[in-house]
Amino acid sequence: MSDEEDGGSLYVLTAVLLTPTQFPAVFGDDFPEACALLGVQPSAEGYGLVLGQDEEGARWTVVVDDVSLVATAIASWDCGMEYELSPDERTVVASLAGWPLELTVAAPDVPAPHDPEQGADGTGRVPLAPPSARVWGPVQRRLGADQIAREWTDWRERVAEDGGAAAAAHPGLARALREAAAYTRQAPPPGRVRSAFAGEGARTVRADGPGWSLVARTDDAAFVLLDEEPGEVLAVPRAGGPEPADFPGLPELLAALDRVAIRPA
Repeated sequence: MSDEEDGGSLYVLTAVLLTPTQFPAVFGDDFPEACALLGVQPSAEGYGLVLGQDEEGARWTVVVDDVSLVATAIASWDCGMEYELSPDERTVVASLAGWPLELTVAAPDVPAPHDPEQGADGTGRVPLAPPSARVWGPVQRRLGADQIAREWTDWRERVAEDGGAAAAAHPGLARALREAAAYTRQAPPPGRVRSAFAGEGARTVRADGPGWSLVARTDDAAFVLLDEEPGEVLAVPRAGGPEPADFPGLPELLAALDRVAIRPA
């Protein structure tokens, strides 16, 4: 595809979706926050992000509004099929210097990946860059919750059943549960609560808030990660767990969160 900045070519390496139901956890706790990171306005349809290199090897992230095209490309690649992703220039919303995600691939026959000079994209912003893996913070907390959601069975076996009971008096856990319960009474920003099919009639519920992330299955327990507890996973058992004020009980909470969650189309 062509780069709208200088008319040159962009060698596409990968693409990701930025929609209310699906966006990289590194971008934020919700869809509007993720959009703000890239300097674009939230839209109901969302965007596709195309990551590649120009002829000089510079990293670029191109934001397009043709979500279906990007989704088709991703689905094809996931199935091991070739798909040439080349969005029409009229669908380009922004061309941003840098990559917001870590990539281990590079375009062949061009210089090694590097950031273009600051200001090359016309925004005056520092080029996008993936977050550091050396510190614990909101990004790592959200990524940890995503990992648990992907590897639910393994994590369920690794965390002792009494883990939640041991954490019952943790003030951060109680706060997270109260704030999650508040989402069921007043809708949070899009993307704060998401629900996905988990099999056997169950759903995987993901919720995020200031300083916390929750991942659970509607037929099972929940796990909470906190900014103030680096690397720790606090378990909330299905019964007998913490019951802070305004906490309806885990089964009721998860059912209510599932009702207000945004679901993939």
